[in-house]
Amino acid sequence: MKKLVACVALAVVASSGFAKEWSTIRFGVDATYAPFESKSSDGKVVGFDIDLGNEICARLKAKCVWVESDFDGLIPALKAKKFDGVLSSMSMTPQRAEQIAFSARLYDAPTRLVAKKGVTLEPTAESLKGKSVGVEQGTIQETYAKTYWAPKDVRVVAYQNQDQVYADLLSGRLDASLQDSVQADIGFLETPRGTGYQFAGGNISDPKTLGEGVGIGLRKDDADLKAKLNQVIADMQRDGTFKKIGQKYFPFDIFGN
Repeated sequence: MKKLVACVALAVVASSGFAKEWSTIRFGVDATYAPFESKSSDGKVVGFDIDLGNEICARLKAKCVWVESDFDGLIPALKAKKFDGVLSSMSMTPQRAEQIAFSARLYDAPTRLVAKKGVTLEPTAESLKGKSVGVEQGTIQETYAKTYWAPKDVRVVAYQNQDQVYADLLSGRLDASLQDSVQADIGFLETPRGTGYQFAGGNISDPKTLGEGVGIGLRKDDADLKAKLNQVIADMQRDGTFKKIGQKYFPFDIFGN
């Protein structure tokens, strides 16, 4: 009996040890948010976050697997262990931190409003009263707009992904859209479909709903993976790799201060 118990104990330890090797790391991603993550013409997931994740995996000698999901399904799927981390321009907010853990900060992601050129709108409830503003489901922008604007007669419309937001903005069904300013600038305004649109007002700041930077979302009980990721992130920032990857996509330092 003692031998049986000992064997079972050893099996549990061995199994537990194997599970913590992290030879494969699965990252959840919403591939509708260029230049952070999107689909190439051949169907591959590409973008800044993808390059970042692949470099992190390479340094950990792990295989990177990218699992696509709508943004509002990322945290539930992470908690359900459908993947090991969320690397998809996810801002670190107090509300999300109640459910999941985060890595060290990766970069900043200011929020801004986009509207047609020639239209005088500001990112305030007073200016947007009676207007329709599109947001992506599950984002900090949805939380912000529904917290501060919806109660004051602003029609906040949530969409399954960011491409759907822009589609309705272009069709005229929306008066404005609220999203990450970098994504809006490079992924929309600087593209042919963004001709005729511009930012309306400046950056919006509200740590309670918008958070203070982007990190990798993790399960709270995966402290070992968090430690590994934080070490690699620090190494990449120190040796210039982080900056080098960023320069491929942005004409500025995405990490910020």
